[in-house]
Amino acid sequence: MRILVAEDERTIVNDLKRSLEAQHYVVSTVYDGEEALFAGEHESFDLVILDLGLPKLDGLTVLRRWRARHKRMPVLILTARDDWRDKVDGMDSGADDYLTKPFRMEELLARVRALMRRSTGQSSPILANDVLEIDTRQKSVSFRGQPVQVTPLEYRLLALLLHHAGSVLSQSEIVERIYDQEVEHDSNALEVVIARLRRKLHSSVIETRRGQGYVVPAARP
Repeated sequence: MRILVAEDERTIVNDLKRSLEAQHYVVSTVYDGEEALFAGEHESFDLVILDLGLPKLDGLTVLRRWRARHKRMPVLILTARDDWRDKVDGMDSGADDYLTKPFRMEELLARVRALMRRSTGQSSPILANDVLEIDTRQKSVSFRGQPVQVTPLEYRLLALLLHHAGSVLSQSEIVERIYDQEVEHDSNALEVVIARLRRKLHSSVIETRRGQGYVVPAARP
């Protein structure tokens, strides 16, 4: 799952990046509103953490332009302004949640998890189908009730597919959202990860749809 952090305070950016990556998210960072606007319009993100007080272009303007161009990724606003009017303006501009600085990292991470769930229609921190279960708080995976050890990359792939259970995701969509874009990887890297997970779990856990992509089946009703 890929997150954009748009924040001009380097200390906050470093803390956010370190904490989010420890939770197995892929994190991209920008430091002004123009960079944020461009990144949000031209790249795919599962969530954006957006500071209102960005230089060059303020956060509210960036958010309004994203929404006017039908960019629907969840947006968590950060601001140093503890004023109800700012909260109203942020929500009316299309924000999904709001956090005032200074904040506790544990609260931010909980809000990120909640927004991720809400964006895909999930109501529980436990993602599951009939055989696979992921605890998004503990970052743990189990298959048919038995715990399975996975790498951070394997976790990101399973979490992405299970967040979108029943929907086919193309190879390019997956690659863009589970890999750090600044790190080069082989063209067949995704197939290697999927093959490894199939050995750890079962060959049927991740289905290949030829010419389309990959899918994790949804839970049966």
